[in-house]
Amino acid sequence: MNKPSIPKGTRDFSPIQVIRRNYIFNTIKSVFEKYAFLPIETPSMEKLSTLNGKYGEEGDQLLFKILMRGAKFEKAFQKSVDKNTSNDNHFSEEALRYDLTVPFARYIVQHQNDINFPFRRYQMQPVWRADRPQKGRYREFYQCDADIVGSNSLDCEVELIAIINNVLNSFKLHNHTIFINNRKILSALIDSCGAKEYFKKITIIIDKIDKIGSDKVVEELEKNIPIPNCAALFSELFSLEDSNEELINWLNAKIGSDDQGKIGLDELNYVVSSAYSLGLGNVKVNLSLARGLDYYTGSIFEVTLNDYKIGSIVGGGRYDNLTQVFGQKDLSGVGISFGAERIYDVMNELNLFPKQLITSPNYMIINKTDSSINAFKLADYIRTKGSTCLLYPDNHKLKKQMKYANDNNIQTLLFISEDFNENMSVECKNMVNGIQKTILLKDL
Repeated sequence: MNKPSIPKGTRDFSPIQVIRRNYIFNTIKSVFEKYAFLPIETPSMEKLSTLNGKYGEEGDQLLFKILMRGAKFEKAFQKSVDKNTSNDNHFSEEALRYDLTVPFARYIVQHQNDINFPFRRYQMQPVWRADRPQKGRYREFYQCDADIVGSNSLDCEVELIAIINNVLNSFKLHNHTIFINNRKILSALIDSCGAKEYFKKITIIIDKIDKIGSDKVVEELEKNIPIPNCAALFSELFSLEDSNEELINWLNAKIGSDDQGKIGLDELNYVVSSAYSLGLGNVKVNLSLARGLDYYTGSIFEVTLNDYKIGSIVGGGRYDNLTQVFGQKDLSGVGISFGAERIYDVMNELNLFPKQLITSPNYMIINKTDSSINAFKLADYIRTKGSTCLLYPDNHKLKKQMKYANDNNIQTLLFISEDFNENMSVECKNMVNGIQKTILLKDL
């Protein structure tokens, strides 16, 4: 018999892991709610037509598609045989959600008459990607998103930067950098070297810089983009000093006459200067930041840890046209997404979780009467007083029961040997110092 296992890129979580993950979720949730964001949830699966074409070519390939069932599948299969085609889209009408942003855009359009704009929403749910599993990258993982939809104000970006800092500082991940760019700037740069028609392909390539390095990015541009000026432009960009002032001066020289580029540069300047005015000095311009998803149109963010290599732990940006594909025009949105899995891995390895997260029961009851009803009543009485309590269920030897209490860090044992009443006495054993005595229940 084969040993049972789970699919690659997925994980089981033990109690301690679940408790620590809940600590992450609850901390992020509390910050979102302090900033007046409201929760929503969407289904795990969406119509394939909702998701397809929203993430770019590479993203679409990572969708977990759900096969049709029964007669629908048989009909689609026969049709593919007759036409000699084998596109997997023919056998699927639904897919597991790839992220939370596209389902959110669908939600906005579907429920627009019930929403007050600007709408501030947060959402914390799992997503699925048919990716190659590796450290910090899973096929099933949680995202924790906050978005503001229905406002063009750049103050939304500034507020999201403040939220990022607030959350990460709560986790003692103080040494982080918030990288920012603007898709309008990226578009103007690519236009400046005559490669406008290759915009999507170029953004996909330069988005790999953290994985393969700048030299390999330039090599891929030379190999895949048939315009020599493109690789030369980004080679020059990668060689610049890492200072916001120098990068912005270089941009002015490169795209100063491009209308969209100037708008993007003004937006970038506003967000960065506002962040600095609020004391958020860890915001840095990164002109190679692309965020490979097609729906971004303005500001884009990525956050990395300066002293721990795991890739970005927060990402996001502004999307002006995402709801348009579902029939709602002129509804701009901006959002961020915390990678809970990566945050967990970092905090676990750096031992940053609070020690008091794991709490053992205050009491364990060992029943010495003929009826377990007495033990149940005692347990209920203790719980109504606000303490935690467990009842050892089996009539095992005392040594085994005490070992169970020790293994679970239970500090106090209660022995019940008479019918329950609130004026009864109980035998009480302190498992830390070994002292055992009989006391009135009301004095417990």
